[in-house]
Amino acid sequence: MKKLAGLIALMGVVAPGMAQAQAEAPMQRVEITGSSIKRIAKEGALPVEIISRKQLEDQGIVTAEQLIATLNINGNGSDNLASNADVTSGAQRGNNGASSANLRGQGADSTLVLLNGRRVATHGMKGSAVDLNSIPMAAVERVEVLKDGASAVYGTDAIGGVINFILRKNYKGLEAQAFTDVAEESGGEIGRVSLTGGWGDLDTQGWNVLVTAAHSENKALRGDQRDFVNTFQSNRGVSVDTRGTPHANIFATTLGPSLLSRSGTGPTLPGGSVAYNGISLLDLPGGAGCNSFDGMAAYDELLWDTPGAAYGCAWDTGRAAVLQQPVKNSNALARATFNVGQHQLFAEAVGSRVEVAKRFSPNQVSPSSSTFGPNSFYPSSGAAYNDVYNRLVAVFPSIAANYGLPIAYRWRCMECGNREIQTETEAGRLLVGADGPLTLFGRTFDYRVGLSRATSESKSLLGSGYNYTQPLAEALGSGIINPFLLPGQTQSQQALDLIASTSAAGVTLYGGKTIMTQLDGAVSGELFKLPAGPVMAAVGIDLRREQYKFNGDERSIAARRAILNAPFDDVNALDKVKRDIKAVYAEVLVPVTQALELTFAIRRDDYTGFGVTTNPKVSFRYQPLASLMFRGSYNESFRAPSFNQLFNGITITPYAGKDLADPATCPGGKVDTARPGCEAVNPETASGGRPELGPETARQGSIGVVFEPSNFFSASADLWEIRKENTIDSFNLATMVANYAYFQDAFVRDDVTGQLLGIDQRWINTGERITRGVEVGARFNGKFSTGSQWSIGIDGSRLLEKKSRATTDAPFGESEVGRFLFTGDLGLKWKHSAYATYKYGNWSGMLQNIYRSGYTDQVLPGVASGKVTPANYNAKVDDYSIYNLTVNYTGFQNLTLTAGVKNLMDEDPPFAITYDSNTGAGSSWEPRVADPRGRSFTLMATYKFF
Repeated sequence: MKKLAGLIALMGVVAPGMAQAQAEAPMQRVEITGSSIKRIAKEGALPVEIISRKQLEDQGIVTAEQLIATLNINGNGSDNLASNADVTSGAQRGNNGASSANLRGQGADSTLVLLNGRRVATHGMKGSAVDLNSIPMAAVERVEVLKDGASAVYGTDAIGGVINFILRKNYKGLEAQAFTDVAEESGGEIGRVSLTGGWGDLDTQGWNVLVTAAHSENKALRGDQRDFVNTFQSNRGVSVDTRGTPHANIFATTLGPSLLSRSGTGPTLPGGSVAYNGISLLDLPGGAGCNSFDGMAAYDELLWDTPGAAYGCAWDTGRAAVLQQPVKNSNALARATFNVGQHQLFAEAVGSRVEVAKRFSPNQVSPSSSTFGPNSFYPSSGAAYNDVYNRLVAVFPSIAANYGLPIAYRWRCMECGNREIQTETEAGRLLVGADGPLTLFGRTFDYRVGLSRATSESKSLLGSGYNYTQPLAEALGSGIINPFLLPGQTQSQQALDLIASTSAAGVTLYGGKTIMTQLDGAVSGELFKLPAGPVMAAVGIDLRREQYKFNGDERSIAARRAILNAPFDDVNALDKVKRDIKAVYAEVLVPVTQALELTFAIRRDDYTGFGVTTNPKVSFRYQPLASLMFRGSYNESFRAPSFNQLFNGITITPYAGKDLADPATCPGGKVDTARPGCEAVNPETASGGRPELGPETARQGSIGVVFEPSNFFSASADLWEIRKENTIDSFNLATMVANYAYFQDAFVRDDVTGQLLGIDQRWINTGERITRGVEVGARFNGKFSTGSQWSIGIDGSRLLEKKSRATTDAPFGESEVGRFLFTGDLGLKWKHSAYATYKYGNWSGMLQNIYRSGYTDQVLPGVASGKVTPANYNAKVDDYSIYNLTVNYTGFQNLTLTAGVKNLMDEDPPFAITYDSNTGAGSSWEPRVADPRGRSFTLMATYKFF
């Protein structure tokens, strides 16, 4: 093939500007991500995207999270620091401070992340996915992204694909680099400084030592620093569903008699039938109005289909949240390599320390709930009591007889401060290894062997905004703290001191640690020759021990005072669980003809716990013409269950509601006293780990074509499908009741009477997911004149299908392509990255477009029921498209300058009907899709001392 075709056509999609840089590279046998056979790079058939160090610098990318956000193959899940910035639940719980990759939308725990082709420890807190913050980006030479399953080579997790961060090798010199990225509007600044030194030359001196150190910092970006964050847009279909406000809403409660109600049922208007609850004095006739407080507005009872909340106020929690978490990252690398004869020995140490402060809205304090109880109600002795009574009685005269009863309410404790969880993670890996030639049976092969130990240890501390529950309840019940302050009023110093005395700042929330010890080795080379070429093969072993420890609450039993809304996970504490993995694998490449090449691979993994899994792979490359190539693969992959899914403690919780009926005798499970069998039941529910879980499995295939009719044009397209089976899920009670026919085994009954005793909601292998898409790319390049070069290109991803079912007996649900989902991955129909580059003399530049298609938005209950139609309602979220521009100048001796503008047109994230709730972050925008920083300006300076 032509010179340019070598890497573009046969390696798959190459990052912008890479073609020219790599076309001149000398031919040598190397190991490509996705294969254990060393070969000439252009001979590979798998779709691998390669991003060079220069490309990272040209785009102003200094963190792995920034890189992942630009990849079309990466899904749009809750895996970045923006989408995990607020209160979260489910799979994101305990993910404090972590940022992960999510290739092809298969999940962070189904994406394998490698460093120099070997595994690193998963994040210490969760133990199921690698934290990208631990990658030493300052030392990265290139990144290879394999767009294919690879369990036949690498084992577990490689379902969505593989990301391999490859570090510099044989670097000589001393280089300092400084980078800054400043948003046009305030907040969210990013900076990095690094120093890299390399001594010795492997080729001439036989040794090389590489040392790098870097420190980066992302400053916080608050919600109130961006105008597009505004959840009070009822005319567009979104409003806030919280009545925890800085000026308290008054509630009726069954905990005890209170001013609003003796029985727990709210009052009605004279002659009316609606019982009102969650009443704000500001929203009553003659009140100052909810918007008299910054961040407050009237609760939209129409959108939320809650008529009884018509006199309530709401507060925009999204504007109090942090859109970009503040992150401090320090990392270092030391690597020594020696040539001993024809063999190469190396030792490598990588370490990182990451500090993240997760900040979100002040706590919602609810003396109307069982968390506090009647003793925390606002007493009649409080200074605001008579004013509250008089204003309520003026509208609801029926409560006049309740004078003297305390007030139950819900209040946002602004004086407590924003909640903060500070997480520190220290990660590292020590690796020693060797590679070189090995003579066996009269033939020479290549070998590699390595021994490594990797760790990741995290600890989360409570910062501001968390208070001990009982002392705070007593303080609220004293009447000194006034939750009914009017605009312009402030708490007394005595009240402020009382609130401060209940602070729980500094308490260790929880911590975790993962340890991975690995011995791996492989031998590859030619077995024999066929008329079409040599048959090549590789065999290898992989021996690992994985360990995990989680501390739910480090305090002694006697010191474990309750802390309001602190997400302790004491029931899930694990005292260093472990498993051993023994794996063998083999790979054979067979040249059938000059045009057709087949590759076969198989791997057998033996886990302590669930046993053996064997995963094959077959791929082909067929090139009938120099300008045309076809490629494809079929493989089977797996993901081993995480330690949490296996060993988390079991929580037994009695169902306390009065709205659940036995679905076996009452289809739908809704209580109806007029129907026999539909009486209320109160079974116990069980949640937690299941030691007998097996692995998730996947069958996947792809077929593609690469066309390069000339040396200035190439195009490619790959169709792929992943069928993920035996998915590990835990279902909520509503789903299990609504689909009782498929979950009957989880409903535990008395053997004799058949009475419903309990419902098992623990993790289970049960479901199936299908994802299908096509990835395309095209690029042109050429010259305007001598000394000038230009290129343009586009890489796109079209999602064709994404659907799932809870069990293999159930029907598949509706397609998730282009449709909002509360949690997990948003299935965007189309994504692309397009670019144009130009180089002349010492100058070069790149214009890049990143595009994400819109999707059908979520619908709030009032709109879904047809009871209200907002005037400016649009059922679709707009497309998101931004442009980045960079200019590079190398005309100064030893100095390279790169300046850029990100989000050139200052495009805000598109409006979305998103409420900042316990399912994730985002308020009137979607952090799984868009960058909240807006237009920013970057400058990078790289100086080489020698």
